[in-house]
Order: sequence, then structure tokens, then C-alpha cells
Amino acid sequence: MATRLSTAARTAAADAVVDLLDAGSGAATIEIRSGSQPATANTTATGTLLATFTLADPAFGAASSGVATMASTPRTTTGVAAGDAGWFRAKDSSGATVYDGSVTATGGGGQIELATVTISVGLTVELTSATVTMPAG
Repeated sequence: MATRLSTAARTAAADAVVDLLDAGSGAATIEIRSGSQPATANTTATGTLLATFTLADPAFGAASSGVATMASTPRTTTGVAAGDAGWFRAKDSSGATVYDGSVTATGGGGQIELATVTISVGLTVELTSATVTMPAG
């Protein structure tokens, strides 16, 4: 049988994930990387680090219906390498990995959406939206 979560459980789970991001005394970060996402968030990061966003603290608002939306968007940073964004890794203020996810251009439906997925060294990278969504069931 499949696991199915109630709306209340989905919301609590999304809040728990974003609370992990906000742990510690500083702001969480999101690394944008090239290539394919690793098999798990416990696997060493792969691909080239293209850009790192420092998030607001707290990083996300309270979840509703299993979805938490990033606070203070859009956010900008500067590209540190050239390439196409393939995935992201979200870390708490101590650098511990919390979760990984998909990256698309704005409107593409990724967990993180960027103004463009093509990143260049020294140019502005804009994160237009991000969500943490727990699966319905």
C-alpha cells in the first residue's frame, strides 16, 4: 500500500523541512549546480557549482496545504561558473544539506525557478520563486 498524507500532515512536513533550513544562527543557502541531481541528498554534490544564493532568515513562510513558499523573492546573486543549471542543493547556515531539487526557468514548474537557467561568470543570477512541496496522497 502507498503512504498517503493528510493535508495537515503534508503541511507539518513542509514546515519541518523549512525549519531545518532555518536552524542555526545564520541564513540558509541554495547552491545551483550543473548536470544531473544525485540519487539522494546524502550523496556528495555533483556537477559544477554555478551560483550560491543566501536566503532570507527565515527562508520560507508557513506552509499551507503542504506547500511552503520562499520568502523575499526575487533573490539575486552572481554566477561563479558558466553552465546550465540542472539542480539545486539547499543547506542550513552550518552548511548541512537539507534537500535537493529541480531547477527550471521561470514558468517551467521546477521547485526553484530562475529567470534563466544559463548562468555566466560575473553576471547576475535571479531566483524568481521556490517552493517546498510535500506529495499529496
